[in-house]
Amino acid sequence: MQNRLKFAYLSVFLFGSVLAYGNVLVENARKQIGVTVSYDPQYSKIDFPMGDVPATTGVCTDVVIRAYRLQGLDLQQAVNKDMKSAWEKYPKLWGLKNTDTNIDHRRVPNLETFFSRYGKTLSLTDINSFQAGDIVTWRLPKNLPHIGLVSDKKSADGTPLIIHNIGRGTVEEDILFKYKIVGHYRLPENIKFK
Repeated sequence: MQNRLKFAYLSVFLFGSVLAYGNVLVENARKQIGVTVSYDPQYSKIDFPMGDVPATTGVCTDVVIRAYRLQGLDLQQAVNKDMKSAWEKYPKLWGLKNTDTNIDHRRVPNLETFFSRYGKTLSLTDINSFQAGDIVTWRLPKNLPHIGLVSDKKSADGTPLIIHNIGRGTVEEDILFKYKIVGHYRLPENIKFK
């Protein structure tokens, strides 16, 4: 009985830690609402590490990048490091022969690869598996990749809202099942790099 009780406490502690981490990511993403007010997919030269385009603009990936950066994870640096060590694992959709710190981390397929390598890959259809702070990727019409972060808020029917930028700045809205979901990930609080 005592071992089961210890396990129960440990489970609650660990699950609570995941929820707390996810909720902080949500707050980090939510801080972008009203600040990032436009969508601009142009290629930009940015600093490395910790490079960013102006906070008033960005693309869908920038919502996720900025949320994680406030948690202490620089996806620009992490994706670059992983691509250099595992180039063959990443998609070859852009004809590049080397990494590019200006754009690699801002491409949804690269983030999908990174999240699948370092995070937990979760159900695409079980509504109960989507937790605050999870990352979801979709394919929009014309196979356009998109990414967003699961909110801690839900729609009237219980569907988790998504914080994302799909063309008009960072917003929080009910779009989880509006497009074809192709990825659902949860990164651990302390990533162990390969």
